[in-house]
Amino acid sequence: METQNITLAVPKDVLRRIKHLAVQKDKSVSRMLTEALIELVVREDQYMQARTHHSDMLAQVRDLGTEGRIAYAREDLHDRK
Repeated sequence: METQNITLAVPKDVLRRIKHLAVQKDKSVSRMLTEALIELVVREDQYMQARTHHSDMLAQVRDLGTEGRIAYAREDLHDRK
């Protein structure tokens, strides 16, 4: 995979904590940020695939035999005698 350097502006207290986490995980800050960004992109791709899949499913709704008519009254469903 081809890479490209970027410059980030991160609050000092956050950067200090990230550096400590990187040491604990035996990784570089760059590696940790790369992994986090890759995970974000993968999750977004999965979400969009699921959304497209479900939109396609909704577009192919089965005919339930009602031909779009409602054969009952709301009052019948909520009869409270």
